[in-house]
Amino acid sequence: MSTLPTAHSVRTTPEGFLWEPSERWVRGVKGEVTVVDSRHPLLVWEPGLPVPQYAFPREEVREDLLRPAAHPPTGAHAGSRIFYDLDTGGEPLRNAAWTYPGRDLAGYITFAWFQHRDPGLDHWYEEEEEIFVHPRDPHKRVDALPSRRHVVVEIDGTVAADTRRPVLLFETGLPTRFYIPREDVRLDLFEPTDHSSRCPYKGIAEYWSWRGGADVPSNVLWSYPDPLPAVGTVRGLLAFYNEAVDITVDGEHRKRPVTLFTWALFSGTEASRPRAGSSPGPL
Repeated sequence: MSTLPTAHSVRTTPEGFLWEPSERWVRGVKGEVTVVDSRHPLLVWEPGLPVPQYAFPREEVREDLLRPAAHPPTGAHAGSRIFYDLDTGGEPLRNAAWTYPGRDLAGYITFAWFQHRDPGLDHWYEEEEEIFVHPRDPHKRVDALPSRRHVVVEIDGTVAADTRRPVLLFETGLPTRFYIPREDVRLDLFEPTDHSSRCPYKGIAEYWSWRGGADVPSNVLWSYPDPLPAVGTVRGLLAFYNEAVDITVDGEHRKRPVTLFTWALFSGTEASRPRAGSSPGPL
């Protein structure tokens, strides 16, 4: 039986972009200035980009604050777009906004948000909740479920955590993360760091590094002290990067997964560390 398209069907442009309407009220703020106030945004997936971005009708954007970009970027993807600098007083934000090519997305403007070198707006909100890094993908799920599984985490042969009361976090496209009560983690084996990351699904994470030797990447352990409401059950619990430790679940050793975080973890460079994407832990 055929299915008629709905108002929320994902559509494809001739240029290869995917898009669909969103009913969320989205606002973007720079300093004290609300630059975007939109009740009719689109979610747009660019070719080669794993997460969506918002595009906003021009009438819901402060176009009076946009100027033609003084130094627009170049390259295959940039050449078909019109870029704008944002001027809210003070130093303009370079290439803060742009248009997408083609007829389908004409009349919409998007703003720098995910993995852009130049700074963007200070805060983004969906309804009354602040979100970070990138818009949440409505086609992905993040479920945090309390469990009675027996989870043991070892680092270089040392048991770092042992629990029978984890919260399992299932996130589309990522390995299961095991969030463990602090009482069941050997926190004396770790030291807190000043690293933090933001995840659009979970919030702001704080980190710890392994005190011992061995080839263990920094910031291997994290926690969300004040998670977003949808994953409130992980509040204050601790999780390890499966990519860098040995995890046994109900007596079965789990192979270390290879994910988008693997290279970043072991490269040892701050610029390459995950910033929530998808998220990890944290992207």
